[in-house]
Amino acid sequence: MVAQGDTDVDAVTGEEIQGVAIPPRAPEQAMKQKPVNAFAELMSQKPKPAPADPAKKPWEGKNFFGGRDGLNAYCVDPEAFGADRIISYNDKFVMIWDMFPKADIHTLVLPRDQDKNVLHPFDAFENPELLAETKTEVEKAKQLVATELRRRYGRLSATEQARNKAMEADELPDQLPPGRDWLKSVKAGIHAHPSMTHLHVHVMSTDNVNDCLKHGKHYESFNTDFLVPLEAFPLAKDDPRRHPKTNGIIDQDLMCWRCGKNFGRKFAKLKAHLDDEFEAWKQE
Repeated sequence: MVAQGDTDVDAVTGEEIQGVAIPPRAPEQAMKQKPVNAFAELMSQKPKPAPADPAKKPWEGKNFFGGRDGLNAYCVDPEAFGADRIISYNDKFVMIWDMFPKADIHTLVLPRDQDKNVLHPFDAFENPELLAETKTEVEKAKQLVATELRRRYGRLSATEQARNKAMEADELPDQLPPGRDWLKSVKAGIHAHPSMTHLHVHVMSTDNVNDCLKHGKHYESFNTDFLVPLEAFPLAKDDPRRHPKTNGIIDQDLMCWRCGKNFGRKFAKLKAHLDDEFEAWKQE
């Protein structure tokens, strides 16, 4: 991915860029070793290495994608991973659970095209076809996250009670009460300065409650203009989000996403407050 804008802006921690290995599809067969004849071993000619296949792509045959390339493992071989990592995939996109979630529900939508997914999102989404296709996949992902929020917290929500009662009735009504609009609690976008090489769109709940949310930069990266929605693309050349640090988008006071309370730069106090807000949010 081509670096753009402020290169010293990075919300990722070291543990988050350890790389991803593609799991083997089946246990490897144990090799039976034959007795070695030392003389024959010495005299035998080692086979010459096969010439490189010019048609072979750099990612083909790899089973480990290190450091900031880790997300490409899911793009190259999503079938190798289980449901604990992969939510859905098709020929063009993969939807995964974020390995280090910054909210109660945090997913990623990954374009699989190996020529396009290494571009910085500001460049990649200059392509109208890719942008349109990604928007479609992100809308599907938002619906899935909203559905999961309803499954987890619908019974606690005051707005859902009429709908819950209707669903539990002996006879379902012709039309269910609408209940809570869970899509309002889902956000999506890309980071102005992505922490990983391969193109990815965050689709997540708005609560910001998870043990992996560890410092102020984590919070800022999802609650300021550092998170750029797909609706903003193609991005104007003079858009301040191209240079988030220079333009004062980050390193500002930490504000609660729900009530607007200002915590200065006191992340620990904000994090405790977010837990309280989460409980109140569930009951809306």
